[in-house]
Amino acid sequence: MSLLVVGLSHRSAPVSVLERASLSVEAQTKLLQDTVAAEPASEGAVLATCNRIELYADVDKFHAGVAELSTLLAQHSGVGLEELTPYLYVHYEDRAVHHLFSVACGLDSMVVGEGQILGQIKDSLARAQETHTAGRLLNDLFQQALRVGKRAHSETGIDRAGQSLVTFGLEQLALGTPVESWTRGKKALVIGAGSMSSLSAATLARAGVAEVVVANRTPDRAERLVRILSEGDDTDVTARAVPMTSVPFELTRADVVVSCTGATGLVLTADMIAAGVEGRVEAPVVDLDAVAEEDARESAPAAQPQNPAEDGCPVDLPTVRPGFSVMGEAAVAGMDAATLEQHGAWAAGSAVDRRDAARGTGPEADAEVIGALAATASAIGRIPERRRPEPVEAPPRPEPVLHLLDLAMPRDVDAAAHRLPGVRLVDIESLAEASADAPMAADVDQVRRIVSDEVAAFGAAQRAAHITPTVVALRTMAADVVAGEMARLEGRLPGLDDKHRAEITQTVRRVVDKLLHAPTVRVKQLAAEPGGAGYADALRTLFDLDPETVASVSRAEESTEKNAENRGPG
Repeated sequence: MSLLVVGLSHRSAPVSVLERASLSVEAQTKLLQDTVAAEPASEGAVLATCNRIELYADVDKFHAGVAELSTLLAQHSGVGLEELTPYLYVHYEDRAVHHLFSVACGLDSMVVGEGQILGQIKDSLARAQETHTAGRLLNDLFQQALRVGKRAHSETGIDRAGQSLVTFGLEQLALGTPVESWTRGKKALVIGAGSMSSLSAATLARAGVAEVVVANRTPDRAERLVRILSEGDDTDVTARAVPMTSVPFELTRADVVVSCTGATGLVLTADMIAAGVEGRVEAPVVDLDAVAEEDARESAPAAQPQNPAEDGCPVDLPTVRPGFSVMGEAAVAGMDAATLEQHGAWAAGSAVDRRDAARGTGPEADAEVIGALAATASAIGRIPERRRPEPVEAPPRPEPVLHLLDLAMPRDVDAAAHRLPGVRLVDIESLAEASADAPMAADVDQVRRIVSDEVAAFGAAQRAAHITPTVVALRTMAADVVAGEMARLEGRLPGLDDKHRAEITQTVRRVVDKLLHAPTVRVKQLAAEPGGAGYADALRTLFDLDPETVASVSRAEESTEKNAENRGPG
């Protein structure tokens, strides 16, 4: 087994990078095709969710495989390789199996224990099968991952450790209020009709909202989701479908909005959201251009002080206001006379000369400033302080009337919406921050033990399967030897009757079977252990087996398995 996974997730990369690297369904298909066309890989599968992008492959060379898969991810995601590389993680062989099994159990999810990942793994396998990029290894791996995930949820209380991303998002919107109480009687708008949107609509309906409106670009899918909600026995919610063109109007009457589409651009702009809350909240008019500028300033890297410290300066530099020269008035404001004298001696040295070109001044100007400050100090006993203006208390924000939950990657909702009065926005980035402190249930340890046991069993099964074609080829060769010797015996004893011929044939076969039984059973046991892959090579060498015979057995097994796989994942 040479399983390799290269990927990035919410644990390794910021949301801004995940958002840019997200893959559409078409991009995933093309990535799979290019993966198996690449020299190191013979199989490929992509697991792409709202908070992870992973490429799995069966490779014959580790280093070449890492380089090729990383390059392909960069090409198809649109994020440059140099920018993407620091956020990529790599797992190989048993570690790759352990990673996928942990993902399937919800241990690696943003919300630990959530079960939606199982459906996403199933979709990933189905896509790889449809594109014929999943062979024996990846089919076995993903099928077993689904079984391990189901086992973890059925045998442990991992479901208590976490919940779906939708429920977690609603809890963040509710700010500590029980979701069932918070949603009671509210009107909800769900944008999109995919798996995440459907889960959102169902969760809202069960939580007790009065109405769910579904907007989708494909009307049929929206209508189908509405029928499911309306026919459900566990809810009495009113549901209706609307076209995407009705979203601006629905914003004016909705209390909760959940958006999760596959759009590449914004679905809800700040202007649309501002119009949706206009008249519903008493607040000053918001300059959206100023909001955008402030967001840009906050996301920009912090400016470095223009005048770095000099060695030997007696000023307590952390108290100096950034952007002011350590040579000037601001630096010495508030000093006692002794410290001022030390600063003057330092400023008169060669350090001043190094700053002249940048400041456009000379030692004479600094000497005048320091002299004036010294005169003031001698007159009043201290240096006048340059005080910063008192901070102005921001006006209180009005209570939110529109709650937005953005579960899309890339984002559906303009990030500037979080500054609009009367609006509360929770998105993937804020969910990642909130989930970092979420408590984990004790059942997580039990799930980890299940994963470890299943990884060991899967590795043993794969190693044993690797030697099976060799054992079959050995037994085939032995049967051919028996048949040849029986034909030779008939040539020497032409008068041998059928009864004796059958008895002799059976005896020879029993002898061969007994001689081969212990070695073949033992070699399967040894091959299942770590490092046991070499036993197949040893068996082929010792018995001089034809490599083409072994390969033909492997092809026959893979053909049988492929016919079963065409029926789809279980």
